[in-house]
Amino acid sequence: MAPNTLTERYVHEVVRRIPADQREDVADELRATIADTIEAREPAGHGAAEREVLTEMGDPIRLAARYADRPLALIGAGLYPAYVRLLTVLLATVLPIVTVVTVVADVLDGHDLGSVIGSGLGAVLTVGAQLIAWLTVLFALVERFGGRGVTRGAAWTPDDLPDVPGPGRRGAAIGGVVVDALLLGLIVWQHLAKPYAADGGERLPVLDPALWSGWIWPVLAGLAAQVVLGLVRIAAGRWTTPLVAAHAAAGALFALPLAWILYSGRFFNPAFLTEVGGLMAPDAFATVSALGVLAVTGHDLFKRWRESRA
Repeated sequence: MAPNTLTERYVHEVVRRIPADQREDVADELRATIADTIEAREPAGHGAAEREVLTEMGDPIRLAARYADRPLALIGAGLYPAYVRLLTVLLATVLPIVTVVTVVADVLDGHDLGSVIGSGLGAVLTVGAQLIAWLTVLFALVERFGGRGVTRGAAWTPDDLPDVPGPGRRGAAIGGVVVDALLLGLIVWQHLAKPYAADGGERLPVLDPALWSGWIWPVLAGLAAQVVLGLVRIAAGRWTTPLVAAHAAAGALFALPLAWILYSGRFFNPAFLTEVGGLMAPDAFATVSALGVLAVTGHDLFKRWRESRA
């Protein structure tokens, strides 16, 4: 056969990608298969039939991968479920632990809030990227060089199916609305009722009255928005992507100002602290409190996002 025909070019593209000891047999098999198929379609000669047959046989790279039993995907279907499950476990355990350790170390070293948040975000991005990259490389190597004898994990059975989300999530959603509404009402009540009676008979609010000149209003607005969105979620039956996005905005409106108030030491009424014994929290407490608010809000948003994808 002429060396530059479509058939020979196709055979060459296939066999040059498989082990040398298989090339001659595979080349002969391919030439015979192509010739027989063309003959069955167009006994008088090649013509357009050769091109049609080669088109139907597909990309020679893909065909070579089948002959060589070599996956084209970085992580094939056999290992992919185990890869996803292990990656999920690592991101849900190792990543938070390393991030918390990094943040606590910075707090104990006396770093300011900006530095602590920067270190925490840096730990999340760096450690998360490392976990994903190295686990992917490991599974890709196993996929490529492990051979057919590699254990692909336990066989899947229907027992592995997760439960369908039940009414418990609705109860949790109602509980979340109640907590947000109570917190909103409590903040307003302590300002109006001034529940603490000082020694001289003066009534004092627990929170700093100066907050009502500015910083408390976005906090209250965020709480009110979360109550409304919680009610919408209860009516809708589940969190949707638009609801989660709106909840993220409401959470930021609530958490960011509150974190700043806590970090700057403006949360409690100074007169109230003086009356109860001049309590003074260490600087580390203010930083930890601010980070706690951000962490709880972020975790709450993550749960909403997970529910929207369930």
